[in-house]
Order: sequence, then C-alpha cells, then structure tokens
Amino acid sequence: MEHAWLSLIPFVIVISMSIWLKNILPGLVIGLIIGSFLVNSNLLAGSYQTVSYLVTTLSDETNMKIIAFLYLFGGLVGMMNISGGIKGFSEWMGEKIRTQRGLLGFIWLTLPFTFMMPMFRIMLIGPVVKSLAKKLNIPKQKVGLTLDISTESVIVLLPVATAFVGFMVSLVAGSMRGLPSEISAYQIFLLSILFNFFAIIMLVIGLIQTFWPPSKKSKDSLQPKENQLLEEVEHPYHRAGIKRELSLVKAQPWHLIIPVFLLLGLSLFLLWKDGTKKGADSIFAAFSKADATFVMLLAVFITLVLSFLFYTVRRQPLGELLYHFYDGGNQMMEAISLLVLIWALTLAAEDLGFSAFISSTLGAFLPAFLTPATIFLIGSVTGYFIGSSWGTWGLFMPLGISLASSTGTSIPLTVGAVFASGAFGALASPLGDTTITTASILDLTLVDYARYKLKISLVGGAIATVLYLMSGFWLQ
Repeated sequence: MEHAWLSLIPFVIVISMSIWLKNILPGLVIGLIIGSFLVNSNLLAGSYQTVSYLVTTLSDETNMKIIAFLYLFGGLVGMMNISGGIKGFSEWMGEKIRTQRGLLGFIWLTLPFTFMMPMFRIMLIGPVVKSLAKKLNIPKQKVGLTLDISTESVIVLLPVATAFVGFMVSLVAGSMRGLPSEISAYQIFLLSILFNFFAIIMLVIGLIQTFWPPSKKSKDSLQPKENQLLEEVEHPYHRAGIKRELSLVKAQPWHLIIPVFLLLGLSLFLLWKDGTKKGADSIFAAFSKADATFVMLLAVFITLVLSFLFYTVRRQPLGELLYHFYDGGNQMMEAISLLVLIWALTLAAEDLGFSAFISSTLGAFLPAFLTPATIFLIGSVTGYFIGSSWGTWGLFMPLGISLASSTGTSIPLTVGAVFASGAFGALASPLGDTTITTASILDLTLVDYARYKLKISLVGGAIATVLYLMSGFWLQ
C-alpha cells in the first residue's frame, strides 16, 4: 500500500497517550477511532468502521472464549475469596513463607501451572501472591515481574504440552511451505528454542532477582507507592465494604485447594481428550493438538459448577456466593475491555497495511549475519506496539524464514529470533495480555508497571541483540 506507514499512527497514539495519562484505556479508544477514520475518512463511515471493528472482535469465537474464561475465572476467584479459601491458603503459606526470597521462590515452584497459557497461571496464583506480598511488605512490581518472567519466558521454551507449541510449529510449517528443507517444522522449532536468547536471558535475570539479597533502601523507596491498593484509591466506598467483609470470613484453605486441583485435573484430562479426538497418538501430541482456549473455558465452567455445589454443601450462604461471583468477574472487566480494544485496534492496523509496511521497509538485501539481529530488533519494536507474541510471530515468521532462505542465514537461528521478538513484546508491552492481567490482579498502575518491566526487558533485549549478531556471524 502506498500509505501503509499510516498504520503506525494508531499505535503511536496509544503508547504516547498511555505514558502521558498513565492510563491505557483513553489511548486505545482514541487510537481505534483515528485508525478507523484513516481507513474510512467519512464521518459516518469512520464511526461505522469503529463499531464494526468492535463487533468483529466480539464475534470472533476465540476472542469470546478468552473473554468468557476471564470472567468465569474471576467469578471463581470471588467465590474462593468469600468462602475463606484464599485467606486460608494465604495464612497457611504465610506460616512457611517469611521472606521476599521465599515468596519469589514460591512463584517459581508453581511453574507446572504454566502448561497451557500464561494467563491461566497468573490468574490461578495471582490472588494468593498478592495477599502474601502485602503481608510481607514486598514491592508488588517485583513480585509481578517474577510472575511474568516465570510465565511468559518459560512457556515459549517448552517443547511439548502447551497451547503455544501447536501454534508455533504451525507457523514454521506454513512459512517453510515451498522452501527446500531436509528437516521437519517441529525439528526446526526444537532447534530454535536454543536460539530464543531473550527468553533464556530473562529467565536468568528472573532467577538472579529471586535469590539476590533485597536492598533495604530500594525496598523502602518502592514500597509505599507500589503496595497502595488501587482499589482503595479508586473505589473507596465500594471496595472498602467488600474488603471489610472478606476480612471477617473464616479461613478455610480447602476451599481453594479443592477447586484449584479440580480445575487442573479437568484441564489436563480435557486437553488429552480433545487432542485424542483430533488424531493424536500420544499424550504430548494430544496436548499440542488440543484447542486449549476452549478446554480452559470448559474446565473453568465445570469447576465453577462443582465448586458452587461444594460451597453450598459446606453451608456457604447462596446470596454471598452469587454476589462475590459477579464481583470477582466484574473486577476482570477492565482487563477484558482493554483486550477487546487491542484486538479491534489490530484489525484497523491490518486494514491500513501494517504487515505490508513492515515487510517492505526491511528491504531484500540484508547481509546474512545481520538478518537474525534485524528481525529480532524490528520484531521486538512491533511486538511492543501490538502487545501480542502470537501477532508478532504471525507477522514476522514468513518474512524471517524468507530472508533467512534468500540470504543463506541459519533458519533455526532466525526462527529463534522471531520467537524471541514476540516474547519481548508480550513481556514488555503495556498492551500485552500478561501485563494487563498481572497489573489487574496485583492492583498495579498498568503504565507504571509496564515502564518498570520495560527497563529490565531492554537489558535482556540488548544482550540478546549482541548474541544474535555474534551467532549470525559464526553460523553464516
């Protein structure tokens, strides 16, 4: 497209307004409206286009599965709260976790919960981690960073049994179509894991942060600002009443433990069942082929129904359960609203020729040794703007493999660079669903939290860039 550079304008507006207002929602709304009017400049047609993008987003089956999962999971957490499950489990863990290192170590021990999608684990352990962070007077930004690194950076490095594996392998297979290759797409994917330098570096940074002795000065300087609950500032009357009610509930850890293990058990079983229906001949293959988004929704729905019956048998008042189910779900509406606007904004950008612009500006004459580093840098910038690892991979995988093939660069190295760029965007961007979900659950200001993560992500990105330059030179 002749004016494809216009596709950058909505994203620039979103990022700049978010930094200026320290709130991402107004920027998303304005960015979507302006993007729509760039597609259709007529006043009525532009307004129609804006609503059309929102309707298209909400009509997408996958998007609706994610929205329903978020709301139902929030409702389940609300029921765990009023039944004393989160309070009981937090008190039980609080007896064993007495230091910052202990809490951060506990986050790493929950890595097995990352077997499907990042948001699953964050929503699962987030409320407990938030409660313990407040009790131990630990900066929540640091807790959130550890939670996000141990989630986002791990899931892209797992070779089996995640929803990401099937998507990542399918991208490689689709981009390799028509190109001569002696190894399969899955083998290329396995080799690329070794070259996902950003994810590996961030894992190392996360582990160092976990076991490095905390500085009393930095802790004291961060604590008052970070650990002030947003719900107490923004909703002093409504949230204060609910907080007082929750403080009076009886601590019953089994009211969290049973639903959580029920949810995990159902998720694993349904993943295996769904993958088997699609022709998988092993457990790992079943996990890769299963529709993880639907399985997550189905598992949380069944868990919600059974947990409701369990709490009722345990003499939990029906009115309280229903009220806190809706309250828990409503607390996820901010995250849901942001995701809907981000999805709609992405549709507008694509109609403006975002993919074509990125492809054309790279050029076709890159030196072979510069290809992986260039793909990583441009992909990371794009990933930061769109906040989606899957979106970044979808945009850059065909381009990266084509460039690698034409310049003679190592294809696994270039594929690793593409996956690393998506990991950077998902971790650092204020538009990323991981950042939005963690900030929402931990009651952090989204823009401030994203800025905090960006500083550390840039360190990992700089090291990764050097490694891609060195590897590109050695492997040509």
